[in-house]
Amino acid sequence: MKTRNLHFLIVFFLTTAVFSQESNLEFTFTAIDSTSYVQLDSVMVMNRTQGDENMVYWPDTAISLEIAAGDTLLYVGYATFYPVGINDIKPEAEQFRVYQNYPNPVTGQSMVSMFIPNNGKVRISVSDVQGRIILLKEYQLERGRQDFRFVPGSGKLFFLTASWNGRSESIKILSTKQQAAQKCVLDHIGSSNETISLKASPWPANGSVKESGIIDMPVSNNDYTFQFMDNGPCPGTPTVTYGGQVYNTVQILSQCWLKENLNIGTMIDVSEEMTDNGTIEKYCYDNHLDSCAKYGGLYQWPEMMQYSTLQGTQGICPVGWHIPTDDEWKILEGGVDSQYGIGDPEWDISYYFRGFDAGYNLKTTQGWNEGGNGSDLYGFSGLPAGARGYDGGVYLFVAIGAYCNLWSSTRHTDYADWAHMLGFPSSGVISFPSSTEYGYSLRCLKDD
Repeated sequence: MKTRNLHFLIVFFLTTAVFSQESNLEFTFTAIDSTSYVQLDSVMVMNRTQGDENMVYWPDTAISLEIAAGDTLLYVGYATFYPVGINDIKPEAEQFRVYQNYPNPVTGQSMVSMFIPNNGKVRISVSDVQGRIILLKEYQLERGRQDFRFVPGSGKLFFLTASWNGRSESIKILSTKQQAAQKCVLDHIGSSNETISLKASPWPANGSVKESGIIDMPVSNNDYTFQFMDNGPCPGTPTVTYGGQVYNTVQILSQCWLKENLNIGTMIDVSEEMTDNGTIEKYCYDNHLDSCAKYGGLYQWPEMMQYSTLQGTQGICPVGWHIPTDDEWKILEGGVDSQYGIGDPEWDISYYFRGFDAGYNLKTTQGWNEGGNGSDLYGFSGLPAGARGYDGGVYLFVAIGAYCNLWSSTRHTDYADWAHMLGFPSSGVISFPSSTEYGYSLRCLKDD
C-alpha cells in the first residue's frame, strides 16, 4: 500500500486569560502506517469538555484555541490510502474515475472531481448510512475532467456513487458540519478536456480515507503520532509475557491492545466475593481452569482495578499497560465501524446497541452461538466468554457463547461502572453501567 509522506505540524497558541487556568501549549502531529510516515489530510480537534470542534487541513499548520485546565481533547487524524500501484498509472491510460472529495471531512463545502473518457450521460447518487438515496442527478457531460461542488446535508457520513457507460465508482464523504443544511447540494461547477495526473492531483483516485484517534488531557507541549496500521502485532511489542503466560498484541490504529483476554490470578468459586487480600483472584466459567485458559479470567471491578478508582489505572494489567477508559473504548468502536467514525455522537449512546458493525468487526469468526460470529476484521478477536451474573439470590455463570462483556476503568456511580458488550446476534456494541459485583472479562491497553 503506497502513501504520501508528511511531517504534519500543528501549533496551538492557547491564549492565557487573566485569572483563568488556561495554558499556552504547542503540539506537533505526525502520522505513520506501521513504521512508515504518511500524509495527514486533516486533523479534527474535539474538546470533549467544552463541546466545540476545530478542523485543520493540509497544508495548514497552525490553529489558535483557548483551552482551560482539565479539558479533555480528542484528536482525529484523517489520511488517504491507495491500492498498490495506484500512483504508477500513466496519465494517458484514460479510465472513468471518481476522485476523493477535497477537503474530507467536510466542514462547509467540498469539491468532487471525476474523469470522463468520452462524452456521455453520468448518473450521480448520494446515499446515507442506511443506504437511502437522498440525492439523484443526471448530467450529459463531455470528455475530460468534471468538477462538482458538494454541500452535505444532515448527517455525518455519505456515499457518492457516479455511473458512466455501465461502470460505477463510489467515494465515502465525511461531514463535521455542526449545523448542516436540510438537504445535500451537488452542483456542476466546471470542466476541462485534460486528463488528470494521479501523481499531481490533490484529489486521489480510488483512495480510501482512514481515521485514527488519540485522546488526552494536555498539560504541557506534546508530540502526537497517529498510527494507521491495523490487524497486525504492535510494532516493537509483538508479545507480552505476564504471569507465566505469553499474550499476543494487536495494533488497531493508534491503540495497541492485548489480543487475548487477561488471565491472571488464583481461581475462586463463583459463590465467593473477591477481596483486597493481596492475592489477585479470578473466576473461571463453570469453575473450570480450562475456561480461563480459553476465554481468560472473569473479574469484579474493584479487584480488577486493585481497589483504585482512578480511570486509566494499571490495575491487574502488566506494567506499561492499563485498563481502558470509557473514552478509549469509544475510539476503538469508532475506528472499526464502517458507518460511524471516531467522535461521532453515536458513541455517546448508552444502554442500547450502537454503531453499525463495530461489534461484528470486533468478534471472532467462530465460537459464538449460531448466527453470532463476527468478521474479526481488525484482529481484536472478541470471545463470547460469558459472565459471572446474579439470578434469584444466587451468583452463577451465564451467557457463554452469547456475550463478551469487557470492563472499562471509568466509574458511573459508587455501585456501578461502565462496561462494553459485544452481543449475540447484534452487529453493534452496548455501553452500560454494571454492578461492581458482576464478573467480566478484561482487555489491557498499552500506555502511550
